[in-house]
Amino acid sequence: MPRRSNAAGGDASAFWRREGIDSQILSREEFQRYWREKHAPLVRSHAATLGIRRYVQTHTLDTPANALLRASRGGPAEYDGVAELWWDSLEALQSASTSEAGMAAGRALLEDEKRFIDLERSPLWLAEELPQI
Repeated sequence: MPRRSNAAGGDASAFWRREGIDSQILSREEFQRYWREKHAPLVRSHAATLGIRRYVQTHTLDTPANALLRASRGGPAEYDGVAELWWDSLEALQSASTSEAGMAAGRALLEDEKRFIDLERSPLWLAEELPQI
């Protein structure tokens, strides 16, 4: 995977996106509050161990415009948000997440995610950004 400049201001080649975080456990308001106030600090506390360079939460807006957009495309209901994480490289991600400390950090994050995310309905994958504008 080629290296290129990213929005965080450095070279990056690994990007992890958990598209469509969905919570069947909490209301959207409760979910977004927990995600922002509880989970984000936990991610921050493990960022160095896991080699995370950037972490962004995108929270779905509570607006009637979402229903109009969905209807105009015949799409499914929107998710509660999207999480994006960046690493220096795919190798850096693999190295950090397979170390003893990285595996412990990963377990801590997963245990917390189980409290507020419907994991079966919230896919995640590695990707590369290709800015067009």
